[in-house]
Amino acid sequence: MASLLVAISFISFILMKNSPIDPIQAYIGADMLNVGPEQREKIAEYWGLNEPVLTQFVSWASALLHGDLGTSMIYRRPVSEIIGERFMSSLALMIVAWSLSGMMGFVLGIVAAMKKGTWIDSLIQWYCYTLASTPTFWMGLLVLIIFAVWLGWFPVGLGVPAGVLAEDVVLLDRVKHLVLPALTLSILGVANVALHTRQKLIEVLSSDYVLFARARGEKGFSLFWRHGLRNIVLPAITLQFAAFSELFGGAILAEQVFSYPGLGQATVEAGLKGDVPLLLGIVLFSTIFVFAGNLIADLIYYIVDPRTKESRMI
Repeated sequence: MASLLVAISFISFILMKNSPIDPIQAYIGADMLNVGPEQREKIAEYWGLNEPVLTQFVSWASALLHGDLGTSMIYRRPVSEIIGERFMSSLALMIVAWSLSGMMGFVLGIVAAMKKGTWIDSLIQWYCYTLASTPTFWMGLLVLIIFAVWLGWFPVGLGVPAGVLAEDVVLLDRVKHLVLPALTLSILGVANVALHTRQKLIEVLSSDYVLFARARGEKGFSLFWRHGLRNIVLPAITLQFAAFSELFGGAILAEQVFSYPGLGQATVEAGLKGDVPLLLGIVLFSTIFVFAGNLIADLIYYIVDPRTKESRMI
């Protein structure tokens, strides 16, 4: 984990420094014409942008070791505060989408395997392969047009109603603004789990011990519950937790489409405006987030399946 963070930090830092975006120009914004060369030099000196790249990286890494992620150039606030605020919004979105996509994908995979060779199986496979090749932003725009513009069931965007004070926003308002982004991510996240669960269950149902159970008269849901569920639930859990990285990437695009004030939107703003401290802070945080998801999957696998535990030779 430590080596991964160091490598990602260094690579991300170098990529940002070699990008065509001028962080000083992005920092000044519309007042660029009113800022002279001397003022630009002072701004660069204040943010340490006039120093060599390696010196800038060492300074940033030294501050990071002391728990300081730096100050955002576009928000003028500590990076840790911005990540803390934005992450809570993104976490609610990702948890809802992650839970729904996992359950829907698992159920669809089971149904497709149990109905193998029928029109139901073909329909589910077509649905999953179509979703697997569908861009997140396109699906988000489609959901937005149907449910927000045509039907008018949900707000067009943002995380709370526009023009309403923070203390006047109720939970129902936040839920309404959360539905469409979560629905977009849920629909797209179904494919991998469904197809993997279908294939795994087909292999289980064609095994010798299941054939023996069929010969004893077991069939239908009883057969699946006693012999199939335990063998497919663990791979599905592992795959779902491993999809944290894809979920985070999809959340960035979904938040942009719906103008949802989460961590993904802050990532795009930091990248477009050359805010190196904020972008590096988000990169590190997202790396830890994905690593934690994979670790949780391994721990669950270890707890649920005793066969994964190391045996001691006496």
